Amino acid sequence: MASIYYFDCLAIYEDALQAAIYLSYLYARNEYTVIKEMTTGKGFADVVYIPVNPDKPAMIIELKHNKSTESALNQIKERRYFDSLEHYKGNILFVAINYDEKSKTHECEITEWEK
Repeated sequence: MASIYYFDCLAIYEDALQAAIYLSYLYARNEYTVIKEMTTGKGFADVVYIPVNPDKPAMIIELKHNKSTESALNQIKERRYFDSLEHYKGNILFVAINYDEKSKTHECEITEWEK
């Protein structure tokens, strides 16, 4: 498993992030089935995007507050959130987003995982 994207969103305010997530959700409704708090493995994934077209990757998104993207990725792996996608044959992206309240920054790490 290799991290394919990593970035630090320094000057993004909470409302701007919410707007970006909302707009991506509106677009995704045509391309993905979006499930919030999906029962998976040993817990609940915050958001799971399952593509209508298997040529696109599925996404398991874990959100953290005042923690780290590493802890979010570890949670996805340790709790086996991908088990609920056992019938999905394409690639799966693990998406970890952390908001640090003290520094007012967002951090995102996306890792590609292929069954």
